[in-house]
Amino acid sequence: MKDTYHIDQNPHKGNRGLVRAWHAAKNSWHGLVFAFREESAFRQELTLFIVLTPIAAVLPVSLFEKAVLICSLVLVMAFELLNSSVEAAIDRISFDHHDLSKRAKDFGSAAVMLALLISFILWVCVCLPLFTKLS
Repeated sequence: MKDTYHIDQNPHKGNRGLVRAWHAAKNSWHGLVFAFREESAFRQELTLFIVLTPIAAVLPVSLFEKAVLICSLVLVMAFELLNSSVEAAIDRISFDHHDLSKRAKDFGSAAVMLALLISFILWVCVCLPLFTKLS
C-alpha cells in the first residue's frame, strides 16, 4: 500500500478565518519584499508600473480603459512573481544544469514575455486613437 497525503498532515493548514487571512497577507507582503530585494526584473517591472500608472490615470479615456491599462501592468508583475517562484523552487532542488529545469525556467520566462506583450498591445490599442486625434 502506498503512502497517501491528507490535508491534516500539513501543519500549515490549521488556520481559519481572519487568522488565516492575516498570515496569508503577511506571507504575500514577504513575497513582495523578497521580489523587490532579489529580483531585478521585478524591480524593472515595478518601475514601469510606477511610471505608467499616473499616465494611465490622466489619459482622456474611460475608467474601464484606465483600469485595463493598470491591470495589465499588475498582470506582468504577477507573472514575474510566478516565474521567480518556479526559479526558486528549481534552485532549491539543485543548481546543476538539467534540461527539465531549464525548460521549466524558460516556460516561466516565456509567460512573463507574453504578459508584457499583452500589456503592450493593450496600451497601444488604448493610446493609438488618442494620437490619431491629435494629428
